[in-house]
Amino acid sequence: MSDPTTAQLLASAAQGLRIFDLGRTLTVGMPQSPNHPAYWHALPRRHGDMVRSDGASAANDIISMGTHVGTHVDALAHVSQDGRLHGDVDAAEAQAGGKFVEHGAHTIEPLVCRGVLLDVPATLGVSRLEPGQEITVADLEATLAHQGTELGEGDVALIRSGWGQHFDAGDGDTFRGLSTGVPGVSTAGAIFLADRGVRATGADTIAYEQLAPGAGHGLLPAHRVLLVERGIYIIEAMDLEELAAAGVKEFLFVLSSLKFFGATGSPVRPLAVVGR
Repeated sequence: MSDPTTAQLLASAAQGLRIFDLGRTLTVGMPQSPNHPAYWHALPRRHGDMVRSDGASAANDIISMGTHVGTHVDALAHVSQDGRLHGDVDAAEAQAGGKFVEHGAHTIEPLVCRGVLLDVPATLGVSRLEPGQEITVADLEATLAHQGTELGEGDVALIRSGWGQHFDAGDGDTFRGLSTGVPGVSTAGAIFLADRGVRATGADTIAYEQLAPGAGHGLLPAHRVLLVERGIYIIEAMDLEELAAAGVKEFLFVLSSLKFFGATGSPVRPLAVVGR
């Protein structure tokens, strides 16, 4: 307790904290990218299948899913460019044996750092962005200025497009946007964020970045910039609506991935923590 930082943290907790859950609830049939195995949940043992002598019974589950389903973080092993991963690692050699010893999900350190919400629709005066709309550098700069916030080294930048409203409404086809497109940053926006030294960046969309109408997931240039060129983690399918509605723009961001050895990503449950 002699550490002043620890004492300050404990004092803040004692005064009360508000925690915003930025992760989506995992449900069978939820909208997801068609490129990944779907989420499935079943009860192989139900109450009553086996009853102990004292009348007690237990149920248990089996879950199957891709590591890029629901709210998740992309490990640096997820994307390669011209056969190379981040740090000029040979992708073919790195995946030998069916797992990425280097850049796998088990190498993602827990994130406990400053988070910044960039509420782009609020800046542009709309409830959500249009299908396939690019979030430009001008949009990002205007949002930071409008909010009176800045991005610094080691921060996590969360980009709200309002597209998560389609997830909330159960409109999976629109949320996926395979034919209509999805709003998000592209190459220029990714470079803008990377140049500010962010540690990770996330969004309320299925693939983080701009998906042009009719293009599906054919091209993902922001993934190349962030994961391959700059070594910056990407968090996708976040729930940012409650955070935005509360007017919170800066917060303590907490995220820890599951330590799947050699995996290309992991489900996560990110949190935004603020004082009451």
